[in-house]
Amino acid sequence: MFRRIYLDNSATTPVDPDVLAAMMPYLTEKFGNASSIHFFGQETKGAVDKARHQAAGLINARPNEIVFTSGGTEANNLAVRGLVSRNRTTGPPHIVTSSIEHPSVKNVCEDLEKQGFAVTYLPVYDNGIVKIEDVRAAIRGETILVSVMIANNEIGTIQPVQEIGKLVRELRAGGRKIWFHTDAVQAAGKIAVDVEEIGCDLLSTSAHKINAPKGIGALYVRRGVRLHPQNIGGRQERGVRGGTEPVPLIVAFGAACEIAGKQLGEESVRLGRLRDRLEGSVLENIPGSLLNGDPAQRLPNIANISFRGIEGEGLLINLDMQGIAVSTGSACSSGSLEPSPVIRALGRGDELARGAIRFSFGRANTREDVDRVLEVLSKSIDALRTLAPVHSGKSAIG
Repeated sequence: MFRRIYLDNSATTPVDPDVLAAMMPYLTEKFGNASSIHFFGQETKGAVDKARHQAAGLINARPNEIVFTSGGTEANNLAVRGLVSRNRTTGPPHIVTSSIEHPSVKNVCEDLEKQGFAVTYLPVYDNGIVKIEDVRAAIRGETILVSVMIANNEIGTIQPVQEIGKLVRELRAGGRKIWFHTDAVQAAGKIAVDVEEIGCDLLSTSAHKINAPKGIGALYVRRGVRLHPQNIGGRQERGVRGGTEPVPLIVAFGAACEIAGKQLGEESVRLGRLRDRLEGSVLENIPGSLLNGDPAQRLPNIANISFRGIEGEGLLINLDMQGIAVSTGSACSSGSLEPSPVIRALGRGDELARGAIRFSFGRANTREDVDRVLEVLSKSIDALRTLAPVHSGKSAIG
């Protein structure tokens, strides 16, 4: 029986044993509602407060600037919808975003367009990165929000968020009512993320990307920024997000943030070496393979490669049958028969967009995993190209 290898850590990650241990007491004897004033409630309130400090520490924020949500999607929705609803001015408001945002930002913007908002979708060119000149040119008098992610979930490219933050701050200092949101779901815990250095007003994170359970995330809301709540109920999360706090998940998220912060530098280097080993061998030895995105300005744990003459879905299934889990793109877009819009935004044609595979590394991956993947990948591509009507020749990894 083969050993299974998981290389889809950008979709989700396994729960760290220390994270699980931290949350378990709050699933059993420490069960109080954190909004209750008796002992049981105050016990769990203290745990939530600790987790808030831990989550803030990962991104250099103040604890009272952290709003817990159900995950990255809700954080993005709260940031975009909450900001524009609370700060809407007369005339058609305008939003600037990129053409490769996560669906939880892009789809919200498309929905707001139906409500009369104007949206500019910035191009990213062949390296998958927006240009600050394009951001500057897109902003106009009615612009209320700029939302550009730190790092893309499919190709890992890192955007010039510090330059964007500086531009927005300068405009606001001149009297403009404009704010900056960035999606850090893929970046936080993989690279250093500092809200003060970025200069953002809103920043989204998610627990299950950093070895904590699904169902919990957070939105950083800079002090003084006002949002219209999207979950209206109680006064939890300072009235920004109503609903009883899921204490076990919050505790787990806090623990994961602390662990990720401590391991960040060393783990980033290790993951980058694994990625480079895989990527270098594939690009050198498999004909018709092409890297998607910038080779330098990107996350250390993601390699996205297109293979001519094959369908990515077919390769994914072939690898899965041999115990290797990869992705054809964003997990939130799975089930779509259309070529990846992110790969298409790089200027790739349908063949390369459909033949794109994302390899995303995590804490459990080793050099032995990479070597096994290289061995299986070469044979799988040869087999698929033999069956395909058009193929680019055989590969050989020796």
